[in-house]
Order: sequence, then C-alpha cells, then structure tokens
Amino acid sequence: MSEPVVLGIESTCDETAAAIVRGRTLLSNVVASSMNEHARYGGVIPEIASRAHAEAFVPVVSKALADADMTLSDVDAIAVSSGPGLAGCLAVGVSGAKALAWAANKPLYGINHVIGHIAVTQLQFGPFPPDTLALIVSGGHTSLLHVEDVARHVDVVGTTLDDAAGECFDKVARLLGFPYPGGPHIDRHAQQGDPHAIRVPQGLTQGKAAAKHPYDFSFSGVKTAVARWIEEQQAAGREIPVNDVCASLADSVATVLARKAMRGCEQYDSSTLIVGGGFSANSQLRAKLLEFGADHGVEVRIPEIKLCTDNGAMVAMLGVNLVEAGVKPSSPDFAIDSAMPMNRIVAE
Repeated sequence: MSEPVVLGIESTCDETAAAIVRGRTLLSNVVASSMNEHARYGGVIPEIASRAHAEAFVPVVSKALADADMTLSDVDAIAVSSGPGLAGCLAVGVSGAKALAWAANKPLYGINHVIGHIAVTQLQFGPFPPDTLALIVSGGHTSLLHVEDVARHVDVVGTTLDDAAGECFDKVARLLGFPYPGGPHIDRHAQQGDPHAIRVPQGLTQGKAAAKHPYDFSFSGVKTAVARWIEEQQAAGREIPVNDVCASLADSVATVLARKAMRGCEQYDSSTLIVGGGFSANSQLRAKLLEFGADHGVEVRIPEIKLCTDNGAMVAMLGVNLVEAGVKPSSPDFAIDSAMPMNRIVAE
C-alpha cells in the first residue's frame, strides 16, 4: 500500500474533528468547536463537551468524507484519538469510530492524541530526520519527546510537574479579567507590552531544581508570582499595566520552553525540533523558538495555526504512519485511556 488513505477522528476536549489524509496529502479537514458554549463558565465543562461531540460526530465525519469526495469504502483505515483527554469526550469519538470501522470492515487504530501533534507536521515539512525532538505545548500538556520512530518508539525526555504552559496562561488571564480561553488575549496584549517590565520567575531553571529536572517544566510558581504581583498593585491602588504583565509572562514562559528544548536537542544531538499543540500558536513562543533555533543551529518546525490546535488531520497522519509501518490495528474492544502515557503510541 504505497499511499494509504486514513480517516482521522478527534474528540479529546472541545473540538469534534475529522480529516482524510492520503499519504502525506491532506484531502479534507473539518473541525466543529464547542468552545463558545464553555466560555461563560471560564473553562471546559466535560458534560457539555461530550454532548456537543455526540451532536457533531456524524455531520463532521460526513463532511470530511464529502470534502474528499469519498465514502467509507474508499478509506484503508480509521484512526481515532483514544487518549489522553476527557473521558466522556474520548468515549464519544471512540464509540463512533468503532461503529464506523465495524460497519465498513476497516482496521481501526486508537492513537495517542499527543503523538498526533508530532505526526501532523509531516503534512507541511515532510519526513522526520533521525533523532528528532518534539516539544508539545497545549492546555494540559507540556512535554519534550525524543522521536526515534513516530509509529513505534517515542521516549519522554521532559514533562510538566504541575501547571502546563496553557493552564498557566488561562489562570493569569482569569485574574486579568479576560474571557476563556485566555491564551489568545494574553498573546494579543503581549505584542503591545514590555517583556522586561516585570520580573517573572522561570521555573526549574536555577540551582538544584534545574540540575534535578533539566528537561521538566513547572509553571505553577510563575502563575502564583504574577498573581501576587497583581494583588500587590491592586492593594496599593495602582493601575495594572495589562500589556506589560502579558508581555513579561509570555516572554518568561517562552524562554523556559525554548531553552529546555534547545538543551534537549544538544543532549540528543538533534538538529530538528518539532513543535505542536494548541499553545504553539502563541506568537511569542513561535518567535522565541525560531530565535533560539537559529542561534543553536536547530531547524524548528512549527506548523501553520490550523494544524497546531486539535484537529483530525493529526490523527489521520499518525494513522498513515501506523499503516505504513505495518503496526497491528487496535483490538475491537480497546479502551479509552484519559491518562495515556506519552510513550504509548497506539492502544492495543
């Protein structure tokens, strides 16, 4: 099978998505988001998200097939995110994908959603060089991974010990009165502020903590430090310089991510860094990674925005890799895994 055709289905959080990929060509990519329904609550409500997935599943998959001018009989395999993510949301996507696979007699792969963020860059940049490192930054995950073989072997180099980068931004955004999701608002204000106006700590980068956790991430202290500074200013009756707060926060987080990623590239003798996840849409992070990459001789591959956030293309692309590598499909009764470890690529 020279160019397998795979239908990818994504439902880990608040996007219901489906896409068709043939080889390294994206034929369709459909996303339905329930984000606006969660905004009034300041975060994703799992029950609302699950109901939205149930309502959107059939229309989204149908449109993905129609946009590719295909039917289920034309695809060679189906891939679906089986973890990590919200259990109720995963259950909707996996149940629907199992029904489709059974009805059409197609092999089904329950894939690791986070590894999908790595695979999707192939649509834009092509094959992975040897010893590629990947930095995955999203609302719930900040991970540094060594990609030996995206279909068979991925190792965890570093991970989040507490708040992920996206969580840190959302919590600070709430303090500043921004609506959910807060990341885009911080990004926009940061572009107009002074990144050095406020001293924001950089977690796990100094002393014994840095030595013990050279590639791990911690952003809880960053959030707390910014919160305390805001409270002090308010208590003193001073106006909060919102643009400067956002710029200082964004610069601190982006610098930590870039430095640790480059350190990992040096450790693994990697000349390529893949970046994925919704938080990689942040303009300060993109600029900082490209700057550090140029300084260290590392090619930084950051996909276009529509491929950074959760989508079906990343699921389908990982599915293509699995088919091409001859990886056995998941068993018909495979389970969802809301805490699927980063080194597990496909459900058995």
